[in-house]
Amino acid sequence: MPQNEHIEQAQKRHGRRLDHYERLRKKEARRPHALADKARKMHGLKAKLYHKERHAEKVQMKKTLKMHQEKQSKVKKDDAVPEGAVPAYLLDREGQSRAKVLSNMVKQKRKEKAGKWAVPLPKVRGMGEDEVFKVVRTGKSRRKGWKRMVTKATFVGEDFTRKPPKYERFIRPMALRFKKAHVTHPELKATFHLPLIGVKKNPQSPMATSLGIITKGTVVEVNVSELGLVTQGGKVVWGKYAQVTNNPELDGCINAVLLV
Repeated sequence: MPQNEHIEQAQKRHGRRLDHYERLRKKEARRPHALADKARKMHGLKAKLYHKERHAEKVQMKKTLKMHQEKQSKVKKDDAVPEGAVPAYLLDREGQSRAKVLSNMVKQKRKEKAGKWAVPLPKVRGMGEDEVFKVVRTGKSRRKGWKRMVTKATFVGEDFTRKPPKYERFIRPMALRFKKAHVTHPELKATFHLPLIGVKKNPQSPMATSLGIITKGTVVEVNVSELGLVTQGGKVVWGKYAQVTNNPELDGCINAVLLV
Protein backbone atom coordinates (compact mmCIF):
# COMPACT_ATOMS: atom_id res chain seq x y z
CA MET A 1 0.00 0.00 0.00
CA PRO A 2 1.42 3.42 -0.93
CA GLN A 3 2.06 5.84 1.88
CA ASN A 4 -0.76 8.23 2.93
CA GLU A 5 -3.53 6.05 1.50
CA HIS A 6 -4.62 4.62 4.85
CA ILE A 7 -7.67 6.95 5.02
CA GLU A 8 -8.99 5.83 1.62
CA GLN A 9 -8.38 2.20 2.58
CA ALA A 10 -10.27 2.61 5.86
CA GLN A 11 -13.19 4.18 3.96
CA LYS A 12 -13.29 1.25 1.55
CA ARG A 13 -13.20 -1.31 4.37
CA HIS A 14 -15.52 0.24 6.94
CA GLY A 15 -17.40 2.97 5.03
CA ARG A 16 -17.88 6.53 6.19
CA ARG A 17 -19.33 7.84 9.44
CA LEU A 18 -23.12 7.50 9.61
CA ASP A 19 -23.52 11.28 9.81
CA HIS A 20 -20.82 12.05 7.18
CA TYR A 21 -23.14 13.58 4.59
CA GLU A 22 -25.09 15.50 7.23
CA ARG A 23 -21.83 17.02 8.54
CA LEU A 24 -20.77 17.82 4.98
CA ARG A 25 -24.08 19.61 4.32
CA LYS A 26 -23.75 21.65 7.51
CA LYS A 27 -20.15 22.55 6.66
CA GLU A 28 -21.26 23.74 3.22
CA ALA A 29 -24.05 25.80 4.83
CA ARG A 30 -21.53 27.48 7.18
CA ARG A 31 -19.13 28.34 4.33
CA PRO A 32 -20.74 31.66 3.23
CA HIS A 33 -20.67 32.90 6.84
CA ALA A 34 -17.00 32.01 7.14
CA LEU A 35 -16.19 33.79 3.86
CA ALA A 36 -18.12 36.90 4.94
CA ASP A 37 -16.28 36.91 8.27
CA LYS A 38 -12.95 36.62 6.43
CA ALA A 39 -13.92 39.51 4.10
CA ARG A 40 -14.75 41.77 7.07
CA LYS A 41 -11.44 41.12 8.81
CA MET A 42 -9.21 41.64 5.73
CA HIS A 43 -7.57 44.98 4.96
CA GLY A 44 -5.09 46.45 2.52
CA LEU A 45 -4.22 45.10 -0.92
CA LYS A 46 -5.23 41.56 0.04
CA ALA A 47 -8.73 42.83 0.87
CA LYS A 48 -9.01 44.62 -2.50
CA LEU A 49 -8.08 41.48 -4.43
CA TYR A 50 -10.36 39.31 -2.30
CA HIS A 51 -13.34 41.67 -2.72
CA LYS A 52 -12.77 41.76 -6.48
CA GLU A 53 -12.84 37.96 -6.58
CA ARG A 54 -16.03 37.81 -4.46
CA HIS A 55 -17.68 40.46 -6.64
CA ALA A 56 -16.94 38.41 -9.78
CA GLU A 57 -18.46 35.32 -8.11
CA LYS A 58 -21.62 37.23 -7.16
CA VAL A 59 -22.00 38.64 -10.69
CA GLN A 60 -21.68 35.13 -12.12
CA MET A 61 -24.26 33.81 -9.66
CA LYS A 62 -26.72 36.58 -10.54
CA LYS A 63 -26.26 35.84 -14.25
CA THR A 64 -26.97 32.15 -13.66
CA LEU A 65 -30.10 32.93 -11.62
CA LYS A 66 -31.32 35.36 -14.26
CA MET A 67 -30.80 32.74 -16.94
CA HIS A 68 -32.87 30.24 -14.98
CA GLN A 69 -35.82 32.57 -14.43
CA GLU A 70 -38.95 31.92 -16.46
CA LYS A 71 -38.68 34.41 -19.28
CA GLN A 72 -39.66 34.27 -22.93
CA SER A 73 -36.99 34.55 -25.54
CA LYS A 74 -37.41 35.22 -29.25
CA VAL A 75 -35.92 32.63 -31.59
CA LYS A 76 -35.66 33.01 -35.36
CA LYS A 77 -37.43 30.40 -37.45
CA ASP A 78 -35.58 28.53 -40.17
CA ASP A 79 -38.79 27.91 -42.15
CA ALA A 80 -39.19 29.28 -45.65
CA VAL A 81 -40.95 32.65 -46.09
CA PRO A 82 -44.68 32.08 -46.84
CA GLU A 83 -45.90 32.88 -50.33
CA GLY A 84 -48.26 35.77 -51.00
CA ALA A 85 -48.65 39.24 -49.51
CA VAL A 86 -48.19 39.77 -45.75
CA PRO A 87 -49.87 42.71 -43.93
CA ALA A 88 -47.54 45.57 -42.90
CA TYR A 89 -48.20 45.05 -39.18
CA LEU A 90 -46.94 41.42 -39.44
CA LEU A 91 -43.70 42.24 -41.26
CA ASP A 92 -41.69 42.86 -38.07
CA ARG A 93 -42.82 39.50 -36.65
CA GLU A 94 -41.58 37.62 -39.65
CA GLY A 95 -39.51 34.54 -38.95
CA GLN A 96 -39.79 34.65 -35.17
CA SER A 97 -41.21 32.29 -32.59
CA ARG A 98 -41.46 32.68 -28.85
CA ALA A 99 -39.75 29.96 -26.87
CA LYS A 100 -39.16 29.43 -23.18
CA VAL A 101 -35.59 29.20 -21.94
CA LEU A 102 -34.01 25.85 -21.25
CA SER A 103 -34.67 26.00 -17.52
CA ASN A 104 -38.43 25.67 -18.10
CA MET A 105 -37.88 22.29 -19.69
CA VAL A 106 -35.79 21.22 -16.69
CA LYS A 107 -38.48 22.48 -14.28
CA GLN A 108 -41.17 20.60 -16.23
CA LYS A 109 -39.16 17.39 -16.00
CA ARG A 110 -38.80 17.90 -12.26
CA LYS A 111 -42.57 18.43 -11.93
CA GLU A 112 -43.26 15.27 -13.91
CA LYS A 113 -40.83 13.31 -11.75
CA ALA A 114 -42.45 14.65 -8.58
CA GLY A 115 -45.89 13.77 -9.95
CA LYS A 116 -44.77 10.24 -10.74
CA TRP A 117 -43.78 9.64 -7.13
CA ALA A 118 -46.67 11.57 -5.52
CA VAL A 119 -46.97 10.42 -1.92
CA PRO A 120 -49.99 10.46 0.43
CA LEU A 121 -48.13 12.65 2.97
CA PRO A 122 -46.08 15.24 1.05
CA LYS A 123 -45.15 17.18 4.23
CA VAL A 124 -44.22 15.86 7.68
CA ARG A 125 -43.26 17.48 10.97
CA GLY A 126 -39.50 17.79 11.44
CA MET A 127 -37.91 16.03 14.41
CA GLY A 128 -34.83 17.08 16.33
CA GLU A 129 -32.02 14.70 17.23
CA ASP A 130 -33.02 14.85 20.90
CA GLU A 131 -36.46 13.48 19.96
CA VAL A 132 -35.12 10.57 17.88
CA PHE A 133 -32.09 9.70 20.04
CA LYS A 134 -31.65 9.42 23.80
CA VAL A 135 -28.16 9.98 25.23
CA VAL A 136 -26.82 6.88 27.02
CA ARG A 137 -24.23 7.68 29.69
CA THR A 138 -21.31 5.26 29.94
CA GLY A 139 -18.04 4.91 31.81
CA LYS A 140 -17.32 4.24 35.47
CA SER A 141 -18.71 7.59 36.64
CA ARG A 142 -21.20 7.98 33.76
CA ARG A 143 -19.29 10.91 32.27
CA LYS A 144 -19.09 9.70 28.68
CA GLY A 145 -22.07 10.48 26.46
CA TRP A 146 -21.18 9.20 22.97
CA LYS A 147 -23.78 6.43 22.82
CA ARG A 148 -27.31 7.00 21.54
CA MET A 149 -30.45 4.95 21.98
CA VAL A 150 -33.00 5.15 19.16
CA THR A 151 -36.47 5.97 20.56
CA LYS A 152 -38.36 5.37 17.28
CA ALA A 153 -39.39 2.23 15.39
CA THR A 154 -36.60 0.63 13.34
CA PHE A 155 -35.98 -2.04 10.72
CA VAL A 156 -32.67 -3.92 10.71
CA GLY A 157 -33.01 -6.78 8.19
CA GLU A 158 -32.69 -10.56 8.51
CA ASP A 159 -28.88 -10.93 8.62
CA PHE A 160 -28.34 -8.09 11.10
CA THR A 161 -25.76 -8.73 13.83
CA ARG A 162 -25.17 -6.30 16.66
CA LYS A 163 -21.73 -4.93 17.33
CA PRO A 164 -20.23 -5.77 20.73
CA PRO A 165 -22.21 -3.64 23.25
CA LYS A 166 -19.02 -1.87 24.33
CA TYR A 167 -18.47 -0.43 20.83
CA GLU A 168 -22.08 -0.01 19.66
CA ARG A 169 -22.79 3.69 19.11
CA PHE A 170 -26.44 3.52 18.07
CA ILE A 171 -28.55 1.13 20.13
CA ARG A 172 -31.76 -0.05 18.45
CA PRO A 173 -33.96 -1.72 21.10
CA MET A 174 -35.47 -5.12 20.24
CA ALA A 175 -38.93 -3.92 21.34
CA LEU A 176 -38.92 -1.20 18.64
CA ARG A 177 -37.72 -3.41 15.77
CA PHE A 178 -40.37 -4.26 13.18
CA LYS A 179 -40.43 -6.92 10.47
CA LYS A 180 -43.94 -6.46 9.01
CA ALA A 181 -46.30 -3.61 8.15
CA HIS A 182 -50.04 -3.17 7.51
CA VAL A 183 -50.06 -1.95 3.92
CA THR A 184 -53.23 -0.56 2.30
CA HIS A 185 -53.66 -0.78 -1.46
CA PRO A 186 -55.36 2.52 -2.50
CA GLU A 187 -57.12 1.03 -5.54
CA LEU A 188 -58.18 -2.31 -4.07
CA LYS A 189 -59.19 -0.61 -0.76
CA ALA A 190 -57.77 -3.62 1.08
CA THR A 191 -55.06 -3.94 3.75
CA PHE A 192 -52.39 -6.65 3.79
CA HIS A 193 -49.84 -7.67 6.44
CA LEU A 194 -46.61 -7.65 4.40
CA PRO A 195 -42.93 -8.22 5.32
CA LEU A 196 -40.56 -5.24 5.15
CA ILE A 197 -37.56 -5.35 2.81
CA GLY A 198 -35.87 -2.06 3.76
CA VAL A 199 -36.15 1.65 4.47
CA LYS A 200 -35.90 3.62 1.22
CA LYS A 201 -36.07 7.20 2.53
CA ASN A 202 -36.69 8.83 5.88
CA PRO A 203 -37.55 12.53 5.40
CA GLN A 204 -35.95 13.45 8.74
CA SER A 205 -32.30 12.88 7.73
CA PRO A 206 -29.96 10.63 5.69
CA MET A 207 -28.61 9.22 8.98
CA ALA A 208 -32.14 8.13 10.00
CA THR A 209 -32.44 6.35 6.62
CA SER A 210 -29.12 4.54 7.04
CA LEU A 211 -30.08 3.45 10.59
CA GLY A 212 -33.43 2.13 9.33
CA ILE A 213 -35.50 4.46 11.53
CA ILE A 214 -39.22 4.46 10.63
CA THR A 215 -41.22 7.61 11.43
CA LYS A 216 -44.37 9.15 9.94
CA GLY A 217 -43.80 9.88 6.23
CA THR A 218 -40.98 7.35 5.76
CA VAL A 219 -40.96 5.50 2.44
CA VAL A 220 -40.35 1.78 3.03
CA GLU A 221 -39.98 -1.15 0.63
CA VAL A 222 -42.37 -4.06 1.19
CA ASN A 223 -42.57 -7.58 -0.23
CA VAL A 224 -45.73 -7.73 -2.37
CA SER A 225 -45.08 -11.15 -3.97
CA GLU A 226 -48.09 -12.69 -2.15
CA LEU A 227 -50.45 -10.10 -3.69
CA GLY A 228 -49.82 -11.58 -7.13
CA LEU A 229 -49.07 -8.27 -8.88
CA VAL A 230 -47.53 -8.66 -12.34
CA THR A 231 -45.82 -6.29 -14.78
CA GLN A 232 -46.89 -5.76 -18.42
CA GLY A 233 -44.27 -8.32 -19.42
CA GLY A 234 -45.85 -10.94 -17.16
CA LYS A 235 -43.17 -10.92 -14.44
CA VAL A 236 -44.22 -11.07 -10.78
CA VAL A 237 -43.63 -7.83 -8.85
CA TRP A 238 -41.54 -8.62 -5.78
CA GLY A 239 -40.91 -5.30 -4.01
CA LYS A 240 -42.92 -2.08 -3.95
CA TYR A 241 -42.66 1.21 -2.05
CA ALA A 242 -45.14 2.32 0.59
CA GLN A 243 -45.35 5.43 2.78
CA VAL A 244 -45.87 5.17 6.54
CA THR A 245 -48.97 7.11 7.62
CA ASN A 246 -48.92 6.65 11.42
CA ASN A 247 -46.50 7.04 14.34
CA PRO A 248 -45.25 3.43 14.80
CA GLU A 249 -43.56 4.09 18.17
CA LEU A 250 -46.93 5.21 19.62
CA ASP A 251 -49.26 2.68 17.91
CA GLY A 252 -47.05 -0.42 18.20
CA CYS A 253 -47.57 -1.23 14.49
CA ILE A 254 -46.69 0.20 11.09
CA ASN A 255 -49.55 1.40 8.88
CA ALA A 256 -48.61 2.34 5.32
CA VAL A 257 -50.17 3.18 1.95
CA LEU A 258 -48.81 1.50 -1.18
CA LEU A 259 -47.41 3.87 -3.83
CA VAL A 260 -48.94 2.77 -7.15
